[in-house]
Amino acid sequence: MMDIIEYGDSALLINFEQKIDLEINKLVNAYFKSINKLDYILYQIPAYCSLTVRYDKSKTSYHALKSKIEDIEIDQLNLNENSNLIEIPVCYDLSFGVDLESLSNELGLSINELVKLHTSQEYYVFMMGFLPGFPYLGKLPEKLKCKRKDTPRKRVDKGSVAIAGSQTGIYPINAPGGWQIIGRTPIEIFDASKEEGILLNMGDKVKFKSIGQEEYKELVQHGS
Repeated sequence: MMDIIEYGDSALLINFEQKIDLEINKLVNAYFKSINKLDYILYQIPAYCSLTVRYDKSKTSYHALKSKIEDIEIDQLNLNENSNLIEIPVCYDLSFGVDLESLSNELGLSINELVKLHTSQEYYVFMMGFLPGFPYLGKLPEKLKCKRKDTPRKRVDKGSVAIAGSQTGIYPINAPGGWQIIGRTPIEIFDASKEEGILLNMGDKVKFKSIGQEEYKELVQHGS
């Protein structure tokens, strides 16, 4: 179930079964929290089904840390720890959801059906990346699974809500991107000026709520 390998001279990589799976990701999160309590850990990088651990090699070694991790009692890890549920308002207007029409045709769904499906469930934050504060959320309903854009855009606007594969996500800043854009949120999910400037964290849950343009404008004006 778990494979630990040396990763350079001061890091190790923990690999779990290589697939996008909620229970596997909960395991990654649980190990992340447990290992983080060790005072010789410099930082960790959690992903869908793996965990990279960088340690202070003046205080421990690969073999010592590997043994410590292997001794962690799985049944003592709280895999079902309560997580935050954050509601994210999204305006699915065509002016924001620039791929809605083409995606609607590709998936054989009306735009209303597409929006209804996207807002129909809670999504789990599997991991954070490739931009600061970018959440990888899943899994999408089967009917919404889609490919990335053949040609990525040079710029995707901050707050854009997008889908690709079996995932959905939110662009925290203006950046290039190849996901299918279906709406935009007025909520700031990343603020570099704040110490705790990232709204979402691994293990949180997200529920999208459809709003109109007027409510979107009001939320922007009020600095939401």
